[in-house]
Amino acid sequence: MTREDKIVFLKNPDRVIEQLIKNFVQTSELNRRTPLDHGVYWDEPLVGFASGHDPLFFDYKTIIGSFHLTPREIIAAALREKNRTLLLSEMEQISVIAWILPAAEDIRQSNRKEDKFPSKLWSYARHLGEDFNQALRKHVVGYLEDLGYVAVAPMLLPSFQSFRDEKVGWVSSWSERHAAYACGLGTFSLNDGFITAKGMAIRVGSVITLLRLTSSDKRYQYPKENCLVFRNEKCGKCIPRCPAGAITEKGHDKDKCREYIHSEPLVAKHQEYGLEGSPHACGLCQTRVPCESSIPRPDLIA
Repeated sequence: MTREDKIVFLKNPDRVIEQLIKNFVQTSELNRRTPLDHGVYWDEPLVGFASGHDPLFFDYKTIIGSFHLTPREIIAAALREKNRTLLLSEMEQISVIAWILPAAEDIRQSNRKEDKFPSKLWSYARHLGEDFNQALRKHVVGYLEDLGYVAVAPMLLPSFQSFRDEKVGWVSSWSERHAAYACGLGTFSLNDGFITAKGMAIRVGSVITLLRLTSSDKRYQYPKENCLVFRNEKCGKCIPRCPAGAITEKGHDKDKCREYIHSEPLVAKHQEYGLEGSPHACGLCQTRVPCESSIPRPDLIA
């Protein structure tokens, strides 16, 4: 990085990081569906920022569980690996960077046609497209570290855990959807998805850094504001889309969902598509629904 590049960064780090993420999505070969065609997995992303001192991250200890880490805890752990402690004067410098990767139109279109299994394109996006997301996390971390800032992608930490909690079901020690909510990028939905300005057929990524960034506007007043059901509107289109019957008017049954994802028929379909390992999701409830690619009827939001 040249001296001029560093000056530009220091003048407007938020803008530079947002452009860094957008450029990587646009140019990285990992965002190309090379095993299938010349298309892309993800369209232009949304990017948001939040202070690591935002009360929401401490509220998540109650909302999600005491096991859910705060940005401060994650940065402190990263510093311990460097044989130093987090100073009191540094705490308010911690920031969270979150991004939304919207699925390409042809991927969403292919999944709309399906009723029982995810389409081949969708499966590749969820499997190999997430490999791209992992690379993007590393890219952002590496860029900030090269500038001399501590940066961590929670999903890449060896200590990252996903497990079943008796109170809330399947959870993890860091929720990227909740990070994105704190960054003003969207809200939750009946099916536990995340509805953004580019819909809910998405993937989410995040990085925490010891660098003060300008927090994005909190565009939403309520955690489920973008979901029509929670605006007392008739919808529930995601309910019949679920092949496992895991979504009802009461919400999303994570155990039923997980059981279907690991079922023999879906595993067989995954292998038929030429993919290794276990399936991660089917995404049927994220397509052929009003919130697939936008916030439905935004005029209803107060």
